[in-house]
Amino acid sequence: MGSRNATQITASDWGKAVDCLHKKWSPEQIADQVGISHETIYRHVYADKAAGGTLWEQLRCQKKRKKRYASGHDRRGQIVGRRPISERPEYIEARSQIGHWEGDTVIGAAHKQAIVTLVERKSGYAVLAKVKNKTSDLVSSTILTKLKPLAPLVKTLTFDNGKEFAEHQRIDTALKSTTYFADPFASWQRGSNENFNGLLRQYIPKKRPLSTVTDKELRMIQAELNSRPRKRLGFKTPNEVFMQSLNRVALRG
Repeated sequence: MGSRNATQITASDWGKAVDCLHKKWSPEQIADQVGISHETIYRHVYADKAAGGTLWEQLRCQKKRKKRYASGHDRRGQIVGRRPISERPEYIEARSQIGHWEGDTVIGAAHKQAIVTLVERKSGYAVLAKVKNKTSDLVSSTILTKLKPLAPLVKTLTFDNGKEFAEHQRIDTALKSTTYFADPFASWQRGSNENFNGLLRQYIPKKRPLSTVTDKELRMIQAELNSRPRKRLGFKTPNEVFMQSLNRVALRG
């Protein structure tokens, strides 16, 4: 059975792989049965370890693997107080309620500068901001600047395991929110963000230096994408769905 790219692996397949790990199967044996390459399994296991997980303890051979399995992910560091997505209430998955956000950073050419993207799960409403670098202080400050005006409609945030989100407790204290972290190599768990980032790349291709992107252009992109009708919203726009909830909150206040 051929291997697949990590971004295309389903939650079900990862679940099977993890079950096999707990049975002390080797990644090579799992690859043969599940169809995930053994290298992808090793990368997942060691990224999980870097994020504070214990999957690595299930490996029969505890000696250090070749660095390529974990390189780039160990450097991300362990996030203090990390709350895994497994603890996030299941109803959030249904996108039935406004107030649950996903956050990410989109990198520019040569990894210089980044765009912070924040997407509300039910409406698809997005907020954008550029940062000069991905330090946790700058990223968390930017998130607070953008979301504080919307705080009544910020109940939860879900990030990946990038160290730029290390100050999640500061964000939660200011917004009275609860932050969760997706599993390593599980981009489908932040599907709203992944889809939005794909739309953003139509405006800002990967090869474009972010130094050429102005705040005015970002505001234009944000406005255009939030005003684009979405089929899953009954062809309403993210703007309409989100602002309707924001207005209700304002009236109650």
